[in-house]
Amino acid sequence: MFNGFTHCLSNDLLHNLGEHLKSLLESKKHPEGEQKPRIIPRAEHPVSRQHISDAALKVLYRLDGAGFDAFLVGGCIRDALLGLMPKDFDVATNATPEQVRELFRNSRLIGRRFRIVHVRFGREVIEVTTFRGKPQDEHDNHIAQQSDAGLLLRDNVWGSIEEDALRRDFTVNALYYSIADFSIHDFADGAHDIETRTLRLIGDPQTRYREDPVRMLRAVRFASKLDFTLSPETEAPIYELAPLLLQIPPARLFDEVLKLFMAGHGLMTFRMLSHYGLFGMLFPEAEEAMADAAWAEQLIEAALTNTDKRIADSRPVTPAFLLAAFLWAPVAHRQAQLESDGMPAIPALQAAAQQVISRQLQHTSIPKRFGMPMRDIWELQARLPQRHGKRAFQTREHPRFRAAYDLLLLREQAGEIPRGLGDWWTAFQDGDEHEQRRLIQKTGGDPASQGPKKKPRKRRRRKPRQTTE
Repeated sequence: MFNGFTHCLSNDLLHNLGEHLKSLLESKKHPEGEQKPRIIPRAEHPVSRQHISDAALKVLYRLDGAGFDAFLVGGCIRDALLGLMPKDFDVATNATPEQVRELFRNSRLIGRRFRIVHVRFGREVIEVTTFRGKPQDEHDNHIAQQSDAGLLLRDNVWGSIEEDALRRDFTVNALYYSIADFSIHDFADGAHDIETRTLRLIGDPQTRYREDPVRMLRAVRFASKLDFTLSPETEAPIYELAPLLLQIPPARLFDEVLKLFMAGHGLMTFRMLSHYGLFGMLFPEAEEAMADAAWAEQLIEAALTNTDKRIADSRPVTPAFLLAAFLWAPVAHRQAQLESDGMPAIPALQAAAQQVISRQLQHTSIPKRFGMPMRDIWELQARLPQRHGKRAFQTREHPRFRAAYDLLLLREQAGEIPRGLGDWWTAFQDGDEHEQRRLIQKTGGDPASQGPKKKPRKRRRRKPRQTTE
């Protein structure tokens, strides 16, 4: 009898325990299926106000003081949890853009596709976004609009913080730091993915990539920057959906190019982009050139290695140099074709440059402040071999000489041209005036020469003046 009672008690206990666990799991979800956040109290995470900029704190406290929710969200929280120093501070709130604008005189509304507020404190800008909700059929096109292919054209539907979290791209970016009690609200198990160094999209990857194809570039950028691994479901659709990037305006893709290659992780980023078929969507002619010549890829990798090292050493870098390296192989290929058709070398180079740039502008814009120096770097490649007379000194004084010289060294390193010219220019820069003249004389030129001497002008003999007697 005792054994039977024990058996019945065990069954009841197990049944009740199962029901209790079931109720706990169900309680983690809202009636609409939204997951409740995991609340990480201040004592259990390393994010400190000491690591948050004064400008961001001012925005958070003013919103909180006005009765609105105020959270730091995204990359700054992710980086702080990884032990990195946060840089960009984004604020999320339930205040509408207009309400945020009323609180801050030093702010302005920007964007049509996503309306946000920029609050400026000197040179620092704090980006404030309103919690976004899920677009519904009843929303007008000026609030929410989507193309037939699934691309989000406009997304200004306001919602709850839970909805906002599920609209974000990756789980590690759906972490919210509350200024009210300094806790972190984790809506998508992002803290666990940070521990396992996994990058995972929130929601169905196919749908999310179609909504915004730039998310594929962001996936590669974050994985390279943070040394994360893409989850299998996040990675799988990229190969097929890469061409969707052709729908994105060239100006926006140029901004993404800067983020991809000017952050100190360019080489790894390039290799990942190439692996997933994304690099060709940004630089199609460069990818074609790599298929034709092995040195083309080696040149790009050498340029990125050089740029990554300069960034690590806190030395200045310019997109003009990287763009010149990315597109040099297409320019050289087109120039050779034009020369074979009988066009002289310099006009062929200039025509090739124009053709390559015209095609590139269909994919990524190139602002003039980078496009003009890029052309100079290319044209100097034709001047660097010309070292006779005063030409070496004139080339050395060109404002783009140093970048052109660096590209020359990389071309030799990649095997496009034989070594030698780069060593000559290295010695020329390091040598004194006597050594420089000696180097020029070795090329067969006379540094004192001013070019071909002019023939003396024949003086016309004046006719004798006739006088009348």
